[in-house]
Amino acid sequence: MRCQPQYDGPVYIWLKNKQICLLCSEPADEATPICTDCETELPWLGDQCQTCALPLPAAGLTCGQCLHEPPPFQRVVAPWLYDFPLDSLITRFKHNAKWPYGRLLGELLAQFLQHRYDEGLARPDALVPVPLAVKRLRQRGFNQAVMLARWLGDSLDIASDEHLLKRVQDTSAQQELKAEARKKNLRHAFALVPGAQVVGRHLVLVDDVLTTGATAQALARLLMEAGAARVDVYCLARTPKPG
Repeated sequence: MRCQPQYDGPVYIWLKNKQICLLCSEPADEATPICTDCETELPWLGDQCQTCALPLPAAGLTCGQCLHEPPPFQRVVAPWLYDFPLDSLITRFKHNAKWPYGRLLGELLAQFLQHRYDEGLARPDALVPVPLAVKRLRQRGFNQAVMLARWLGDSLDIASDEHLLKRVQDTSAQQELKAEARKKNLRHAFALVPGAQVVGRHLVLVDDVLTTGATAQALARLLMEAGAARVDVYCLARTPKPG
């Protein structure tokens, strides 16, 4: 695991009352390091599929894919569309080890989820980060999904179970593949850790971005077949359907 990467700006102490916005460097209005203007201008996800959160032209709809082939997870919860500047923030966090950006987005996601809980969204028994291949973990030095799950767990007082799932095959990078190829790429790629406690539990998969949903479906199917009562997906952003 690598040390905290070099960062030339202020060191953000998350218990401080005064923060500087990480996006524009102006004083933040709250304890979270983002100002009201920048937070408002993030690409908030509007009308969406009630199951997979795919952006749709109207509220209260289910996309054709979920109607035709219902996924094994029950609901995807994502606050943002994968668009500028959020895509840049996630890339810097994930590929350039700029952890303050990831922590900021994790805190905002936790606030969003707490609001959804207050509105009736079922709280899970545990947060389960999407596992990373050993080779990729060594190259990157950290698993962004594990870090997000820990930050969410601390903020929401929900257990983060990092030792429930494992990746048993190092597959090709998903970004390079189309939807059907992604599904084939992930066949037999994951497994439960021996002794994993799954039966009867409401579990949530945590990842940074949901694109085709192939990874989430593979993992959710594995958990449901092992006896989970319900599986949801929490992520920072949802991509629109190509075209």
